Amino acid sequence: MLLRGLRPWLPRRLPTPGARARARPRPLPPQVLCVQLCGDLKYCQSHLYGTVVPPDEVTVNYRHGLPLITLTLPSRKERCQFVVKPMLSTVSSFLQDLQNEDKGIKTAAIFTADGYEIPASTLMDILLMNDFKLVINEIAYDVQCPKKENPSNELATEMENMKSLVHRLFTVLHLEEFQKKREQDLLDKIDHLKEQLHPLEQVKARIEAHSEAQTSGLQWAGLALLSVQGGALAWFTWWVYSWDIMEPITYFITLANSMAFFAYFLVTRQDYTYSAVKRRQFLQFFHKKSKRQHFDVEQYNRLKEDLAKAKESLKRVRHSLLANASRRTQ
Repeated sequence: MLLRGLRPWLPRRLPTPGARARARPRPLPPQVLCVQLCGDLKYCQSHLYGTVVPPDEVTVNYRHGLPLITLTLPSRKERCQFVVKPMLSTVSSFLQDLQNEDKGIKTAAIFTADGYEIPASTLMDILLMNDFKLVINEIAYDVQCPKKENPSNELATEMENMKSLVHRLFTVLHLEEFQKKREQDLLDKIDHLKEQLHPLEQVKARIEAHSEAQTSGLQWAGLALLSVQGGALAWFTWWVYSWDIMEPITYFITLANSMAFFAYFLVTRQDYTYSAVKRRQFLQFFHKKSKRQHFDVEQYNRLKEDLAKAKESLKRVRHSLLANASRRTQ
């Protein structure tokens, strides 16, 4: 009798004790290793693969030829990427972008690896050549910049020519807009300087009036003293003594006046002229009165110089705008 199965033509053999001992061991069923992940999956991936950047690290990468600066915003604790235009962006504009993105950034500055502060007008292209430190809210972050491959001489020359061409095109296309913005900035600066100078001008006018009055009084006192001296000499010559006695006295008086004038030159290093003496005496009265009324002469002079420079710059900008308008009309 045949048995059912895959091979019905083979008869089924009954096992014997010896055959059971010689039988091959039955293979074990396949085992599955089950692993339970505990905790946050983000940290498990970081441990296994090491591709997640630490949350507080500032990195610099290049994508499509433009540098990307990635950092964590202190207020939102989020990673944010800033695209930098090396030839146009400066350190000041980059720091301003940081503060505009996160209002919680109160102070931001960039220092070299040695600890020297980098000027705000430095281009980002120059900054990214070396490592630097980014200080945000008094917390320093070490930034390592990747080294770019040095182009060949021909490629470098072509790049410099292209940069120069782009700069000229940008200047031509945006010159008028820049000049108008510059004109408005100069007008605002002039108005601000005038507001600062207005109270100082009032105090200065009062001090000048008082000093002018004192100087005029001193001049009139000198004229009165000379008049008294001439009258005394005449009285002694014609009514008290004779000319033979008064002649040597007048000679010594004239010599004394000459010695006084020469002493004035030795002290002041200026010729004794009435205008120079008046101006010197006026300045002495003016500075004494300024100290009493706490008038800052240096601040006033600095504001006046800034106002004069701003007016001169505004004059040049308006002249350039007028020239551009005349060329367009032609």
